[in-house]
Amino acid sequence: MLNLKEINKNWTLFLDRDGVINAEKKDNYILHKNEFIFLPKAKEAIAILKDIFGKIIVVTNQRGIGKKVMTAEDLNDIHHYMLEEIQVAGGGIDKIYIAPDLDDLAMNRKPNPGMAFQAQADFPEINFQRSIIAGNKLSDMYFGRNAGMHTVFISTTHPETPYPHESIDARFESLWDFGHSVQDDQYLG
Repeated sequence: MLNLKEINKNWTLFLDRDGVINAEKKDNYILHKNEFIFLPKAKEAIAILKDIFGKIIVVTNQRGIGKKVMTAEDLNDIHHYMLEEIQVAGGGIDKIYIAPDLDDLAMNRKPNPGMAFQAQADFPEINFQRSIIAGNKLSDMYFGRNAGMHTVFISTTHPETPYPHESIDARFESLWDFGHSVQDDQYLG
């Protein structure tokens, strides 16, 4: 059971990227930074969440690299732009992990928990029992469950996903709504 009032600097927030931080590109990949469009108030939400969580980690499947429709350099440009914009808004991301794998069974490709284990290897203070994945797909929720995390479903792109759902601990319409709710619970708690 997820109690937002319990969240503090000992907690880690894992964020999916497309559909949570930025708008998804229908049936395609974000290939260049000029295609990267922040969702409304996503930057402000990350600023709020940075004040509450000890770490914020982005975990993102990026099959476009594996398919060679974009390069690692293209993705680095996108992420450099994303990080700069988030920082200007008062937020921050501690690290970004990507899974370029084509194979759905690859350990690092969500819903498999490889990127979570990479993050824990880099930041040994991460405790998955005090971690949340916020994502817009059930594969994000399964990623969280596979690593032993709490799960928050962001319904930006898949509002038809049933809730309650055994793999979803909480559901919000946007990252802003989630951040605002956590912030409110901090003040009320």
